[in-house]
Amino acid sequence: MEPFASLDDLKARLDWALSEDEERIADSALEDASELARAYGRDWDADAAPRLVRSLVLKACARYLRNPDGYTTSRAGDETLSWSDAHGRDAGSVYFTREEQGLLKTLAGGAVGIFSVPMTAWRGGPGRPTQTTVRTAGTDEPFEFWSGADPW
Repeated sequence: MEPFASLDDLKARLDWALSEDEERIADSALEDASELARAYGRDWDADAAPRLVRSLVLKACARYLRNPDGYTTSRAGDETLSWSDAHGRDAGSVYFTREEQGLLKTLAGGAVGIFSVPMTAWRGGPGRPTQTTVRTAGTDEPFEFWSGADPW
């Protein structure tokens, strides 16, 4: 499928000019990030996706291009440059942070999964009441629905 952003969009977010090899890598990164966005979100068409999807893809690609080898520290003489190691095994690849993954799920229509919702049929909370009556049509006399004694 078509990437959510173009190479020119990505170049506009970077503060250096890409070499020919970097452009090739950037194209691949855009494709990878777009596929990841579809996996975490929905199988959107490139022209019909929410704008935030495009922004998240560009952000993930720019993050990758700034540190394609996944280094955590770079030292040259007395200068040291450090990157976060918070993403461990994902460093050196195109990835979305947990927050970005959550945004993609939300944009796709919510989180997917199995959920448990506690429910009770009784007004007093969980468990059975000691006595319950219901109103019946045509009479003011209540009908005993549950008496607390075992009906069997």
